[in-house]
Amino acid sequence: MKTTVTIEGMSCEHCVKHVKEALEAINGVKSAKVSLKDKRAVVDHKDGVTLESIKASIAEAGYEAAG
Repeated sequence: MKTTVTIEGMSCEHCVKHVKEALEAINGVKSAKVSLKDKRAVVDHKDGVTLESIKASIAEAGYEAAG
């Protein structure tokens, strides 16, 4: 499955790396593509990963996510 979320608060490539690492640390996430330009992430994951867990991970990294 793939889930796309909009992310607010990223301002540089360090932010992108931080969000990518946070998302890929979620159990069941295969990969995450994070775009500073588009202000979004596309998360490739197994069925058990919820939008809420993706948003929570982004929030824990210090950014705001909208589905």
